[in-house]
Amino acid sequence: MKKDPAKTVQDSATEMVQIVLPNDTNTFGNALGGHVMQWVDLVGAIAANRHCRMPLVTASMERLDFLFPIRLGDIVVLKARLNFVGTSSIEVGVDVYAENPLSGDRKHTSSTILTYVALDVHGNPTTVPPLIVKTKEERQRFQAGEKRKMMRLKQPKSE
Repeated sequence: MKKDPAKTVQDSATEMVQIVLPNDTNTFGNALGGHVMQWVDLVGAIAANRHCRMPLVTASMERLDFLFPIRLGDIVVLKARLNFVGTSSIEVGVDVYAENPLSGDRKHTSSTILTYVALDVHGNPTTVPPLIVKTKEERQRFQAGEKRKMMRLKQPKSE
């Protein structure tokens, strides 16, 4: 399988939109946290796949705080962009917004960082294309992602 050349952050940036339906809510009429997590993982995986065009698995999700409730009928906008690319791993930042369908008002409800690992045909980690960072913000996110990776590597493995 031929690997893609280096790509920019913009090449794989992904936006996904959901509407919160009754089956997505708890008894208070708010989106279930697990549903939001599923949407976050899905949009993150799409962005990571657009970068490497290989099978991926989710390796980790950083802390996910729900800052504001997402209500029944809201439009949920999820924005994913690559932060950092290692040898076989891809770190993706995802921001979640709730949009009122009548007013268009949008609130930032949560953000998180996910790490995906690209796999070869045998299910082993495989090399991914490098990430081209162009802006100051992209460079800062890349450096922060690199630091997070180093911190994870220093942590003892749990059994």
